[in-house]
Amino acid sequence: MPLVYIISAPSGSGKSTLVSGLRTAVPNLEFSVSYTTRPPRGSEQHGREYYFVTRDEFEKMIAAGDFLEYAEVFGNYYGTARRFLKNAEDAGRDLLLDIDVQGASQVKQKLPQAVSIFVLPPSRSELELRLRRRSEAENAVDQKVIRRRLETATKEIENYSKYDYILVNDRLEESIDRLKAIVLAERAKRSSAEVSAEQRKFLALAERCLLPNEQTRVQQILATFAVPTKSEVHGGV
Repeated sequence: MPLVYIISAPSGSGKSTLVSGLRTAVPNLEFSVSYTTRPPRGSEQHGREYYFVTRDEFEKMIAAGDFLEYAEVFGNYYGTARRFLKNAEDAGRDLLLDIDVQGASQVKQKLPQAVSIFVLPPSRSELELRLRRRSEAENAVDQKVIRRRLETATKEIENYSKYDYILVNDRLEESIDRLKAIVLAERAKRSSAEVSAEQRKFLALAERCLLPNEQTRVQQILATFAVPTKSEVHGGV
């Protein structure tokens, strides 16, 4: 069974850029391209960003049990085909999943050993700025869409405590380095070989990103979204 890495983030957090940087920096990673029923945007191509299918085709795949996970978001289906898990295993590679919190929950139920990473923006204002820049780049500045994505981001961020690692994407190159460290540290943990000096560096950097070690910073970010912290939800216990 390959090591499975789940990466989730609110729209606009820079997750796609991080994933691209990770795939360049780390070998032997199989990337799962999701299926969706939404139409392509901008320069997106079938089989590169997504597999674009009709709603009828997607629902036939659901009925056939073809998905490892799937969800409906803003009226469109998104899903990860089971075949990517087998492809990774056959190729002797680890599997990287770029999926939302709904999909992550489904995968963790089926594959409890999967490593989950939640990417956070440094603040709500920074996330809004990134969303506006992306909308301008797509020539589709729509205040309602931006507002809806911010509201969705707030709801998604409430799920941060279900993830193993927290990655605050404030400086891109440093964030890619931390993401790389997490992937390589998890490989080292599962290896029977003696840990090298370089692996110890990855393990130390990854440890700083573990959920319990990022709680203070996470709470500062949550405050900008007015999201209650875990202690506040449980009455400070």
